[in-house]
Amino acid sequence: MQQKGLKETTYDGAYYNGINLKIGWKQRAKKDQYYQIYNYPIYGIGIYSSTFHSDIIGSPFAVYGFVQTPIAPKEDSKWSYDYRIGLGLSGNFKPYNEHENPLNLVIGSKNNVFIDLGIRAQYSLTPHWKLGAGLAFHHFSNGALALPNKGVNLVPVTLSAAYQFNPDIKINRDSVLKPYSKKILYHINYGVGFKQLRDDWDRRFFKTTISAYASRHVSYKWRLGGGFDLFYSASGNEREIAGDRTGKLSSKLSGGPSFYLAHILNERLVLNGNVGYYIHNQRFNGEIKKFFLRAGGRYYVYKNINAGVSIKAHMGKADFIEWTVGYTFNR
Repeated sequence: MQQKGLKETTYDGAYYNGINLKIGWKQRAKKDQYYQIYNYPIYGIGIYSSTFHSDIIGSPFAVYGFVQTPIAPKEDSKWSYDYRIGLGLSGNFKPYNEHENPLNLVIGSKNNVFIDLGIRAQYSLTPHWKLGAGLAFHHFSNGALALPNKGVNLVPVTLSAAYQFNPDIKINRDSVLKPYSKKILYHINYGVGFKQLRDDWDRRFFKTTISAYASRHVSYKWRLGGGFDLFYSASGNEREIAGDRTGKLSSKLSGGPSFYLAHILNERLVLNGNVGYYIHNQRFNGEIKKFFLRAGGRYYVYKNINAGVSIKAHMGKADFIEWTVGYTFNR
């Protein structure tokens, strides 16, 4: 269905509002200088509830973790500014169903990934109370686990009231930061996920990834590098998908080189991204473009071992959600 028809059906008569309840904390970690580099950010958890006032879309809620980072704080000013990154899981959508909900042409699952990005200005009324206003971006998607998966994107204006139990931590700008490492890091990652390929077929196919990269710090907050991604798609074993190429190795494997980008939030938490190019790909496995993208986050759970989640996509169309484990050498 064309976009015009989609808007006239799925979003017919819908309007959005929502509410967030968040609790966070600041930490002064002497062994992790990233807290000082990021002006002592707030880490926390949030509960989100919203409604579209529509029986077609539903009234989704989400539980998520977030990091809220001050922008150029000034200790003698009542005004403050920050940006926010949040990631979690949502529920209570009314997904597409051929018989019960055929007009929802944007989301095919009740539970989805929730991404929250925001920027805000705050004014301090008292040492404990702050009022704020800003803009946010909310994205809901299931990474093609269930079709349709056009996703739901929102850009709401936000109003906030915040209560702070303790005074702001004074930023010690005179302290000397340790230089960031100049060593080359080597990363091996393994990811798994599932993908639905056809609207009229409920079956989901196993997908997996093996990745190898090398990267190096270019600043405290950024690492750049490159490597190679190898993908396996079980749908290459299905005759209704692969046709006369069913079972061939070339029908199941794809991959190519990729640029690697890491945004370091602290010594354990990293946001990761890739831009890659297929040397070999198969459109019938959902690899519809020659370029692939990846965005996600990883947390070092023990020394050099990390775990995380990423969304692999082809431009604006999700391929699948990868649940990853990895190991970093020379860290």
